[in-house]
Amino acid sequence: MLGALLDIVPAHPAKVAGATGHQGDDPMRRRTVLATVPAGLLPRLDHALALPGQPGIAAQYRQARRLFDAGRLAQLVDALPDLLASAHAETASHEPVAYGRLTACYTLASETLNKAGAHEAGRLTADRAVIFADLAESPLSKTVAARALGIVLRHQGDHQLADEVALSAANALEATGLPTAEHAATYALALCTCAYNAATAGRRDAALALISEARSAAGGLDITTSSGHPFALTTAQVTLYQLGIHWALGDAGAALHAARYLRPEHFPTPERRARLHTDRARAWAQCGKPAETARALLHAHGEAPAEVRNRPSIRALATDLIRAHPSAHEVRLLAATLRS
Repeated sequence: MLGALLDIVPAHPAKVAGATGHQGDDPMRRRTVLATVPAGLLPRLDHALALPGQPGIAAQYRQARRLFDAGRLAQLVDALPDLLASAHAETASHEPVAYGRLTACYTLASETLNKAGAHEAGRLTADRAVIFADLAESPLSKTVAARALGIVLRHQGDHQLADEVALSAANALEATGLPTAEHAATYALALCTCAYNAATAGRRDAALALISEARSAAGGLDITTSSGHPFALTTAQVTLYQLGIHWALGDAGAALHAARYLRPEHFPTPERRARLHTDRARAWAQCGKPAETARALLHAHGEAPAEVRNRPSIRALATDLIRAHPSAHEVRLLAATLRS
């Protein structure tokens, strides 16, 4: 299962029977879920998390961020131990800026692990990001780390604590007066995450109010990861959150309407373009439109295959779609794509 999360094709795939005869005979389930993990990959990451102070090969944060933006999850997981070791080695100076870089690295690790569905490890890395953000003495670092922790808490079902953590950090950042574009972008993205957290908890009014405030805060901003910033923030990115928020609230029509003018070219990275397509796929599935759902998943796979193959929720959506609508032309194309 871990191998499938990382989209790694082993030399000798394992074949394990499912819980029922139907699941065990389903070739899509076998191909997308069952695999073996290459020796050393995940244990090496576990070792880095257990002994974070051990020095390793120097790794550049921007290169790791490029792997994330490209949707190259397996390569990024392989690079994380060296990245974390290098960032830890820098903190020997005890300078706040070094702790800020370490916070960014742990935040990236948390995002990566959450995307792969490894929420326990994602919680560990998010907790460490929060700890080192305090040492960084930076409201920006504290907000980025708190946002990562809030995402993990949401995945773990602790919606109230997720709200408290992320909103508290956003409010503290707002109190700085948001003196730079990076401050404003970080604040806006934190509000986007708070809005999505509220939506998944069914708190419609709070979710819509927060995303409206985020849109106001993001007005005119154009922050990209190419500058070294830990995330991208544009008006299109806020609109993409609106799509996800309405879907989470169960209103697929509003979700698709909110994103009606979004185009792939509005997003500079494959990971974000794929996210546009997977979010639309979820909305189409909520509308009961299998052909449109499959088409959107195919577009997502074309941008970043890991967004379909490695994200557990999207992989499950694809598997369920193929099982429920095996004769639809677009669904057959999706099945063939995921089998290849």
